[in-house]
Amino acid sequence: MIFRKLVNSDRQAWDKLTQTHTQGCFMQSWAWANFREMDGYQTFRYGFFDEFNQLIGGCIFYFYPQPSSANLIFAPAAPLLPKTLESQAMEMLITEAETLAKTKENQGGAIALRIEPLLNTKPEWLSADFVRSPADIMPSETLWIDLQKTEAELLSAMHSKGRYNICLSHRYGVETTFTNNDDAIPHFYDLFYETAHRQGFLSEPYGFFIKLCQTLFRESMAEIGFAKYQGSILATILVIYWGDRCTYLYGGRSESDRQVMPVYALHWAAIKRAKQRGYKIYDFYGYSEDPNHAYYKFSQFKKKFGGKIINTIGAHDYFFYDHLANIIVRLLK
Repeated sequence: MIFRKLVNSDRQAWDKLTQTHTQGCFMQSWAWANFREMDGYQTFRYGFFDEFNQLIGGCIFYFYPQPSSANLIFAPAAPLLPKTLESQAMEMLITEAETLAKTKENQGGAIALRIEPLLNTKPEWLSADFVRSPADIMPSETLWIDLQKTEAELLSAMHSKGRYNICLSHRYGVETTFTNNDDAIPHFYDLFYETAHRQGFLSEPYGFFIKLCQTLFRESMAEIGFAKYQGSILATILVIYWGDRCTYLYGGRSESDRQVMPVYALHWAAIKRAKQRGYKIYDFYGYSEDPNHAYYKFSQFKKKFGGKIINTIGAHDYFFYDHLANIIVRLLK
């Protein structure tokens, strides 16, 4: 097995791997890494190759330099390890991450490698040296809608209130549209920011969405959806397409005309659109039945669409203890 940095000519093979791998995710796509670089992150892309020079695994590391903080090297939805060689490959990635941490000491250093494989059970290769992270990069619990069902089956699997609200939005004449035109970004952000402010959530700045949308729009990886009533935009969502999955990543809604149920109309339209385009899963991206969880209120809405709760093992940290000690001393000084 050969381990090396990925170069631009490896992009097609890498994206194919992350699209077809059972644990693949848009956060390990080449385009997502490009977007994060625009947002100030440094990315480090690695691949495992077999004796025929075929790509069989890999990982993209992300690092955000903050000289005054204890930083992390992190890998969301990763690593993607070659079968039968998982432990050997993970050791190589740890060694590379430790070496990388040393080179970043003048940018704040890194105290740990944080990985987040999308696995339902803890694998053998995740050694005791890894500890459960206090914070996940991606939600470790989410809700999936099976798009391989017929529309009738999808409606039947919904909560009765969900079906009712979808029908209600139809009777009111709520219209839905989807676009990857840059002109949609400010309209999306207005509703997103309004919703975040109203519900007390921190919102990403406008520039974040400019970079995100413009990068992914060019790759046909994302769309913005709108629900309109009597000419006014009442709700919006941003969805990501990757592999066999359509993921609902961000959204917002107006307080006006809530009785026409625009959000139900919009998600049902997105589900049907993803199904028609051949995707197998509509991922609501974040879910919890815990009343004390930040996702609980959103989850009560999401569960109206039925679906299956998916749990993953979450993020795990491998600490570089020598770097950690040096950084603690520096920060204390």
